[in-house]
Amino acid sequence: MKVSPGRLFPFRSARFVSAVPPIDPQANIDEISSTEEDQQRTRILIVEDDFLIAMQTETALTEAGFDVVGTATTAEEAIAFAKEQRPSLAVMDIRLASARDGIDAARELFRELHVRCIFATAHDDRHTRARAEPYAPLGWLAKPYTMASLVALALEERSRLE
Repeated sequence: MKVSPGRLFPFRSARFVSAVPPIDPQANIDEISSTEEDQQRTRILIVEDDFLIAMQTETALTEAGFDVVGTATTAEEAIAFAKEQRPSLAVMDIRLASARDGIDAARELFRELHVRCIFATAHDDRHTRARAEPYAPLGWLAKPYTMASLVALALEERSRLE
């Protein structure tokens, strides 16, 4: 019996299929992490509508010692998680599974909760960056990126928050 991919993964659509490379086995995330005590204070919210990228991100940040407080797929979920969990920063995609995008979420997180974002997105053009600039982004990672580069940026930006 031949099974089509759509039957195995009925939720799959072009929007949710990821082309992100796997975690680079040559990159040792432990080497770029600092003391576990410092990272325990850094609470991170992941805002990403691609399930595989969200899982890789959560795994990499957790293994590096960060406290991942939740994963949101929409701007509304991100705001609700942030109000409840009070993260130190958010890793934010621009295109989300809702009418509101990541910049809308970043605006509300920044204005209401003083939470700043690392934007990890395929939308890295000048116009998008200009829209996000008023909300003091901590950094930008253009997709596809390695999890080691995300962890390194999170470590670097953590020091700016303290």
